[in-house]
Amino acid sequence: MATHPALAEEVRPALALRFVLGVPTADIARLFLVPAATMAARLTRAKKRLAGSGIPFSIPDRNAWPDRLDDVARAIYLAFTAGYAPGGGHDVVRAQQAGEAVRLAGLATDLMPGRPVLEALVALLRFQHARRDARVSPEGALVRLADQDRSRWRGAEIAAGLDRLTALSPTDGLAEELRLQALIAAFHATATRAADTDWAGIVRAYTRLEALAGSPIVRLNRAVAVGEAAGAMAGLAILRAAADELPGHHRVALVRAELLHRGGQAEAARQAYLEAIDACPDGAERDHTRARLALVS
Repeated sequence: MATHPALAEEVRPALALRFVLGVPTADIARLFLVPAATMAARLTRAKKRLAGSGIPFSIPDRNAWPDRLDDVARAIYLAFTAGYAPGGGHDVVRAQQAGEAVRLAGLATDLMPGRPVLEALVALLRFQHARRDARVSPEGALVRLADQDRSRWRGAEIAAGLDRLTALSPTDGLAEELRLQALIAAFHATATRAADTDWAGIVRAYTRLEALAGSPIVRLNRAVAVGEAAGAMAGLAILRAAADELPGHHRVALVRAELLHRGGQAEAARQAYLEAIDACPDGAERDHTRARLALVS
């Protein structure tokens, strides 16, 4: 209903997030890397376009569904991400919200079986959601992937994700982007210990994903993976390109701090942590960054 092709491509998933899934505008803006006021204006224009064009806000004929699947998949994935992306406030994760997105992904797949974009989405969400019990410490603090208690990961959900993933072949478009993200998540999900992670495989997947998506966030994540696979300095070289496209983003500073710390540059790492703290909204992620800063000797 919310992904009518008459609407601008960049606003369709946002409209679904706000008016179908109830994600707050500020959270949507963070997901799209734009100011909240910009996102609010986009949503307002979309509503006016719907009202002024006579487009019926109703469930389309089933024959129109295939053309809307990418937008539906994007909206569900972004709703899931909003549940696990710490924003303002001290809600570390919102697993119930993320779980609703998992349910919707499964429902969409039941309605349109055999569609690679939905199969890849379900696999990815299964892997990510399986870690929900280990994402937060007993004290309520954010726990890094490397530090999570893997015995608390839900093995049955990981196995279900693997079943979906192994049935998929390389393709193109959003389906391939989601398949590659699911592959990366599978590398993490199947490593018995953090030290056993196949970082070289993750780098290869991120390299293909970056070529396909051209996203600075993907490049940021690739910098982390390269830092693990080839050393901190190699990761920092890639990070510089991401920083140019994400000026002032707190996660760029945080990744820089982590790589510098690992590379033995304590003072530079300290300054980067402080930069990340200044740029980060108040809440769980800022608390986590302060805790990381305290470890720099």
